[in-house]
Amino acid sequence: MRAFILETIYEWSKKPYKKWFKKEIPWDISIKQLIYYPKNSLGFHLGCFLLKHDFTPQPKLENHDVFHVLTGIGISVSEEISMQFYLLGNGKRSIYLFSVILLGSLLYPDKLKTFKSFYIKGRKAHPFHQLNYKNLLYQPLKELQTTLSIIPLWK
Repeated sequence: MRAFILETIYEWSKKPYKKWFKKEIPWDISIKQLIYYPKNSLGFHLGCFLLKHDFTPQPKLENHDVFHVLTGIGISVSEEISMQFYLLGNGKRSIYLFSVILLGSLLYPDKLKTFKSFYIKGRKAHPFHQLNYKNLLYQPLKELQTTLSIIPLWK
């Protein structure tokens, strides 16, 4: 039930958030284009992530999927909340982030230790939340992770 509540709020808030708060220019890159990037690149791995989860790139929200690829954090509701704690630790600040953290903490009090551990992991990584990832799609994923001190969860 708590996952349903958060998913519903996300669906309601997605369009107004993109319209009023996201000033980025959409990437206009398809999954098909991404999977033609070099096999070790961020772009290729992003394409694979989108295909694996049957996602389509969401204009102005592309960085969010990149964060999943870089960190290896999954896509369940509690993992999405964990991602926001990770990004908070990394220095990101946004209305969306604070909303997810507040609601996630209230609805998932049993996961607070996990959320705290993700916050600490985010603090240990070099700041990466603000980078222009469209310009980094050709970069090798592992090199980006090493440079940014990101230890992916699946490692």
